[in-house]
Amino acid sequence: MYEALALVRRELGPEAAVLHTREIRRRRWFGLAPGRSEIEVIASAEVNVPSRLPARPSIAAEALAGTTRRVAAPARPAPTPIAPPQPRPRVSTHVQGQITNLQGMVADLCRHSRTGKQRDLPDSLFRLFTDLIEADVNEKLARELVEKVHEETPDGELADPVMVKARLARILESEIAVAGPIGVTPGRHRVVALVGPTGVGKTTTIAKLAANYRLKMRQNVGLITVDTYRIAAVEQLRTYADIIDLPMQVVSTPREMREAVHRLSGLDLILMDTAGRSPRDEIKIQELRAFLSEAGADEVHLVLSGVAGERTLEQTAKRFAAVGTTAVILTKLDEASALGNLLPLLRSRMLPLSYLTNGQNVPDDIETADAARIVQVILSGPSASNGW
Repeated sequence: MYEALALVRRELGPEAAVLHTREIRRRRWFGLAPGRSEIEVIASAEVNVPSRLPARPSIAAEALAGTTRRVAAPARPAPTPIAPPQPRPRVSTHVQGQITNLQGMVADLCRHSRTGKQRDLPDSLFRLFTDLIEADVNEKLARELVEKVHEETPDGELADPVMVKARLARILESEIAVAGPIGVTPGRHRVVALVGPTGVGKTTTIAKLAANYRLKMRQNVGLITVDTYRIAAVEQLRTYADIIDLPMQVVSTPREMREAVHRLSGLDLILMDTAGRSPRDEIKIQELRAFLSEAGADEVHLVLSGVAGERTLEQTAKRFAAVGTTAVILTKLDEASALGNLLPLLRSRMLPLSYLTNGQNVPDDIETADAARIVQVILSGPSASNGW
């Protein structure tokens, strides 16, 4: 602080006033990693800040009061007082709690090794742990993954952060199941339904799939929608159908569903858009199950948003299992700041991953799921991978 104040006086002159001071630490490591703290001083040579010392009456004031004073020699200028630095702002209880929790996590990791004896955590594993926490991986899972990497990495590679992260990527890739793209058999129509909560992007995803299979793969595609609850949902899908030149059926009852599928039975692929359902609404879930049963759906893809919390993702997947889900599509990956919340669902192998979407552009912004790709996005962040 003294060096910073001396720098202020040297750069702005002795009349400069200090407006604000604070100590800055690297945020990446939550203040735990070794690193030099920095002092930030905001000062100005133009802003007039009243002195905090008691004011001395001026000569003019003394004259007005009827007193006189003879000045024998010019008085030595008093040293310009520099306003004392303001106290550091107190860290909020919430932030302090997070720092304390992270300190406890790291301390716990350092206390345990593969043999159960106390030892220091290698720097590369410490970095890996903090990277996982920053990627929104929960503390328990981050600790489990770091310990697994520790056990499976030869001692000669532990000092290399690149090798350690590559080892983690291989571990995660082996634990994530993928379903591959929708398979179309010539001469046999295939019915594929998209289900999921409201607002996850089912209709846009249907349009992307329809456009790719019709325009790029030259398949005969038809659309069915039962989303008659949401305002303009039918018109939105009809607009896509008109642009791509696809037949489309609108149904509102299970009986109509059977008839609609029959009318489109000469096509290669029938894509069915369903209304968003709350996972907690058992009645609506059973109603959806009846529609899918009448349609004779070959595949039921559960559409989930990448910005949802990990607990929400897992609970939604369990609730929609009642309708016979066969795969999961993850959407809105471009809107998430971190994707570690996806790991518990993906590692559970509850459902294989079929597609990833990362934007609103039709027919773009969709790709067939690949384990290495999703691991890269989770570990590096959406913005760090090609265009996301």
